Amino acid sequence: MTPRVRLVLASASPARLSVLRGAGVSPQVIVSQVDEDAVQAALPAGSMHEDTVLALARAKARDVVARLAEDPVPGRAVVIGCDSMLSIDGELVGKPHTPDVAAARWRAMRGRTGRLLTGHCAVLLSDGAVAAEAAGTGSTTLRFGAPSDAEIEAYVATGEPLQVAGAFTLDGLGGWFVEGIDGDPSSVIGISLPLTRGLLGELGVSVTDLW
Repeated sequence: MTPRVRLVLASASPARLSVLRGAGVSPQVIVSQVDEDAVQAALPAGSMHEDTVLALARAKARDVVARLAEDPVPGRAVVIGCDSMLSIDGELVGKPHTPDVAAARWRAMRGRTGRLLTGHCAVLLSDGAVAAEAAGTGSTTLRFGAPSDAEIEAYVATGEPLQVAGAFTLDGLGGWFVEGIDGDPSSVIGISLPLTRGLLGELGVSVTDLW
């Protein structure tokens, strides 16, 4: 069945792609080229954590929209930009990138509770022109287990936590060390299906249009 609205995912995340495919959607993937550090640096001092993930999601979606404008495709399309970060102890943390940072984060957050914040931005295109935009944030509470130092070292050595927000996954090896969540599990994996569905509704698009 050909979808009535084409979905474009502005992300290289295999987890986000997997969530969408599992939900019956096969998006086109166009990775944004946004300088995330520059976006965060441009935010006012003292910005709320939710404002940060929302600004990043908007920047990613709009970057891909601008690139699509160079070669517009007829019909309707929705570009989705996402960003996820962990808010814990008043600090907002993203991808650790290095083993030392990942290990230090796990030692600090084991046995603790944090909030995984997700920012989503959906832009509706009609024959290549921007027709509407909707954006929002979601929050899911996570209760982390207390892995031993040896378990942390072994987990970090797999490389999995280095390129994911908060240095953990729910649907991978990190799931062994998450004791529970309160909220939307799909947002922790990478893209919130309930939030995305709500934003699509604001744009006049049903999720069934994407199947």
